[in-house]
Amino acid sequence: MKAIEINQHFLSKASWVDPAKTVDRVIIGDPQKEVRRVLVTWIASFRAVRAAVERGVDMLMTHEPTFWVHANELEKMEKSEIASDKRGFIERSGLVVLRNHDAWDRWPEIGIPWAWAQFLGLGNKPVATGANGYQHRYDIEPLRLDEFAARVATRTATIGECAVQVVGDGKRPVSHIGVGTGCGCDIRTFQEMGCDLSVVCDDGSCYWAGIQRAEDDGHPVIRVNHGTSEEPGMVTLARYINEDLPGVKAEHLPHGSTFRLVGEVRRPHD
Repeated sequence: MKAIEINQHFLSKASWVDPAKTVDRVIIGDPQKEVRRVLVTWIASFRAVRAAVERGVDMLMTHEPTFWVHANELEKMEKSEIASDKRGFIERSGLVVLRNHDAWDRWPEIGIPWAWAQFLGLGNKPVATGANGYQHRYDIEPLRLDEFAARVATRTATIGECAVQVVGDGKRPVSHIGVGTGCGCDIRTFQEMGCDLSVVCDDGSCYWAGIQRAEDDGHPVIRVNHGTSEEPGMVTLARYINEDLPGVKAEHLPHGSTFRLVGEVRRPHD
């Protein structure tokens, strides 16, 4: 398949995406290039770009931006040495970078929020979905907040985030779990959906605003890194390509948590 045909495949099945406004497009490279091997990763970091070139793949499929702005990346690309170096490296290599964001964010059952919930052991059949289509609620047998958070941390540790941030009374029982990724993490929306716990990411929440309001309202919050929450969706994306795009083979390049934790973890007043 040509690069542009792969892009069109996803957009043709994503009725929720406006083709005229979507960020899902060939960001850089030849749209007519024949693609047989694809490297799938959460964000087109310079590390990921170099890995794609070293592996000799035809395309890097990324969920998040290459040049650090959400839309119109080349037009808005900053005038800096790192931006110029990165763009030049990609252009010289002949690599195609294709963004698959808007389509995969709401791809039913295996897209980003569904894959994250399934990774957390909640299944992929939410009992409620927010109006934006990105925020879901899952119901479980009641658990103490800290017990549920520990289960989340056990799973996130496998992809690089060995501890999660928790706001709220650790002994409080929770059973209606709000799950969101990216900017789809509005805590008030989760509360309106009947959730008694919000699982959010760091790029979709702010401590002095949403999270502080939630704490004042007695609503618990668990927060993880953006990359952590969307890594399971990259696994399902690579699998989808291998199963549904004939002649195209996908590899998954793990990203996981963007940061490492350094230092001894202590509770307040220990």
